[in-house]
Amino acid sequence: MKRIQVTGMDVTGEDKRVMIDAILDGEISYGKYNKLAEKALAEYEGQDYAFLVNSGSSANLLAFMAFTSPAMYPSWRVSPGDEIITVAAAFPTTVAPIVQAGCIPVFVDIDERYNIRVDMLEAAWSKKTKGVFLAHTLGNPYDIDAVVRFCRENNLFLISDCCDALGSTYKGKMVTNKGFAHVFTNSFYPAHHITAGEGGAVLTSDPVIAAIVQSLRDWGRSCSCDPGKDNKCGKRFEGQHGELPEGYDHKYVYSHLGYNLKMTNPQAALLYSQLQRVDQYKKIRVRNFDLLHESLHLWAFPWVLIDGVYLTYDAYTSHDTIPSWFGYPILLPSHVDRRKVVQRINASGVDTRLLFSGNITRQPLPYYPYRIVGNLEMTDRILNNFLWIGCWHGLSEENILFERDVVRDIILQESA
Repeated sequence: MKRIQVTGMDVTGEDKRVMIDAILDGEISYGKYNKLAEKALAEYEGQDYAFLVNSGSSANLLAFMAFTSPAMYPSWRVSPGDEIITVAAAFPTTVAPIVQAGCIPVFVDIDERYNIRVDMLEAAWSKKTKGVFLAHTLGNPYDIDAVVRFCRENNLFLISDCCDALGSTYKGKMVTNKGFAHVFTNSFYPAHHITAGEGGAVLTSDPVIAAIVQSLRDWGRSCSCDPGKDNKCGKRFEGQHGELPEGYDHKYVYSHLGYNLKMTNPQAALLYSQLQRVDQYKKIRVRNFDLLHESLHLWAFPWVLIDGVYLTYDAYTSHDTIPSWFGYPILLPSHVDRRKVVQRINASGVDTRLLFSGNITRQPLPYYPYRIVGNLEMTDRILNNFLWIGCWHGLSEENILFERDVVRDIILQESA
């Protein structure tokens, strides 16, 4: 049996045909399939606007930098020194935009579900707090009700990093549902649920935020015309903009110091084709997770204990979440040598990964100011004892059963 990869992509013949169609149309940059994919993605995720970008990291950058804009609502506009609540057990690109904007990340510990401890949110708040920026760990939704309530009570913006959670639901609604955050991000890197080769998206239903995101993505310009198109506003050579000559070409008026982060048309074609299968892929991921969980649940969520009995998967999801699992989490007992476990599992033909940065405050990054609320006890357990294995849609039932048996046997041996 070939190696069991933690994740991967499935590019079909139809995917390739659509990409070739995009190339033959001659639209190599932004084009027809960008519009189709943006419309389909917005509809699927329950938002009014979707903006395709070149990566999930760029999506996170745009989502956060939108709140630095002079056009942002004054109470949400961030400036250097403002504080943003997040977790240290994160992928770095959730934290990086906060630091790059001169703001201060405020790190809160995670709970037994590997998401933010919502009971620590009040302690994390200060007069400098402007927003919350969180991801759904491995596709498993955080407590959206508690986080949204906290943000509303304190007039904070909420950015939801859904890069690992495409298709996950919370109380019967997509985690990208209106009201669950102000801005959402996706990633379409080959490791994610669907792919554009590279790519990402920013989604929102707020027209003010949408206009800012589009401007920042498209060089910072004021004009909202698609690339290669002219005079959407009907006033291209009218108006006074700043200190420019009257009637200055609106296509060259800039309201932000922006970027060029657009996705190409062939990439968007691949994404549009893959979007047709996203629910099919989710069903396979859930099936694979459940097959693994039958034997590995003792190490998946080992702190979820009632009367000495570990919760079942059904009880674990009693708060009505159906994750579109990015991977299967494993938290080893503290006395077990994770490095040895990982080396043995990898040598047996099964790939593993750690939970991204583990504890980002312990990474060898250049110094930047941050604040920690309480301690990061569970975060440090993740740093030292956590790994995850694949349950992605490219793995067959045979693959999953082999992976399950290998991992179970090695953990049992090393735990003895």
